[in-house]
Amino acid sequence: MAGASWGRRRPWESLRPAVARGFGAVPPPMLVLLGVISLQVGAAFAKQLFAMAGANGVVTLRLLFAALVLLVVWRPSLRLDRTTWLVIAAYGAVLAGMNICLYQAIDRIPLGVAVTIEFLGPLSVAVFGSRRKLDLLWAVLAGIGVLLLSRVDGGLNPVGVGFALAAGVLWGSYILVGGKLGKYTSGGSGLALGMAFGAVVALPFGITGSGMQLLEPPVLVAGLVVALMSSVVPYSLELEALRRIPPRVFGVLMSLEPAVAALAGLLVLGEALSALQWVAIGCVVLASVGSTRFAQ
Repeated sequence: MAGASWGRRRPWESLRPAVARGFGAVPPPMLVLLGVISLQVGAAFAKQLFAMAGANGVVTLRLLFAALVLLVVWRPSLRLDRTTWLVIAAYGAVLAGMNICLYQAIDRIPLGVAVTIEFLGPLSVAVFGSRRKLDLLWAVLAGIGVLLLSRVDGGLNPVGVGFALAAGVLWGSYILVGGKLGKYTSGGSGLALGMAFGAVVALPFGITGSGMQLLEPPVLVAGLVVALMSSVVPYSLELEALRRIPPRVFGVLMSLEPAVAALAGLLVLGEALSALQWVAIGCVVLASVGSTRFAQ
């Protein structure tokens, strides 16, 4: 009875109609752009915290707090079959690995460059999953972008580039596993459980890298902010946008992510990029827009 009584008094339930009306007043493209901005500014803010808790520690706090918020909101059932649990576990493991690799990358190379390299993952899924000759153009354009990034003065930290490439591979895997998750779960329950599993996977890395620093109040507060900006807010905005616009339009808007990441790195972190790096980012963005816009 106590659980049922608590369930009837959940404070956020009275806020849901107001939140829904607020979302409804915002055009879907703006929701997507706000989500992208929140995600990348959150990543820039997270990079500032690396000195306090390390890259792996910040990832761990982000996933832990995001999982807690999503579990409280969705209260998913644990009565799932074995196949569904395996899909959730795979989703969580890929999610954790993707974020750990990305944060290790941005610890070594500029945020905009890291996200651009990482973006090759989903772009490859879109291009190589197609049999149309036009998609060869987008693959070549993306390759030119990567070539230009590799020719910047002074070069890029090879370890950072390696982590960004690994994050891209995991992002491509994340898309494929995420499709399975959508088939086996409903609403946000799969996301909540997958996020929780990802937090468990990341926890040993965070403890090993940061130890008791993770429990310091300033670090915990900062971790909560990163979780809200980089996970809870973007996912919520994107889910609402997807209800109202075609996936192809959504994909075109998401293609702006590398450029937004570069701007966030410049404005928040002071990471100025060369003209060649901006051209490289533009090539990858155009390749992504093209492959998504003209997809069948």
